[in-house]
Amino acid sequence: MHINKFRISSTATGQVRIISQRSGLTPNLVCRMAMLSSFEAGSISGAADDAGEGQEFNAYTLFGDFQPLFIDLLKYVEFGAEEIETDDSDLLARLRLHIDRGVRQLSVRLKSPADAAELIAGSA
Repeated sequence: MHINKFRISSTATGQVRIISQRSGLTPNLVCRMAMLSSFEAGSISGAADDAGEGQEFNAYTLFGDFQPLFIDLLKYVEFGAEEIETDDSDLLARLRLHIDRGVRQLSVRLKSPADAAELIAGSA
């Protein structure tokens, strides 16, 4: 699977802007941290209310050279070591849900640049 553009929900867009202002991180870094935070919490299900109505990212801006790694992590979190065939739209929906959940988690944890530095240093 290869993504060219990716749009997050409008709810996540608003929260990403607030986190970016508080922490000094760019929106793409906030989204990357949100994905990883959500992946750590495990599998996710459900449906986003406003899926695809928020900020759009060029996939390279969002993932960098690590797009295959993020997609493989997503598949592992969702399906484990099993090789399960799933369509790209399902994976994109799950990725959007992970970003939404991760942004909610980060909105509680990141109130300042010092919080961002502490979170990054703590994960190293």
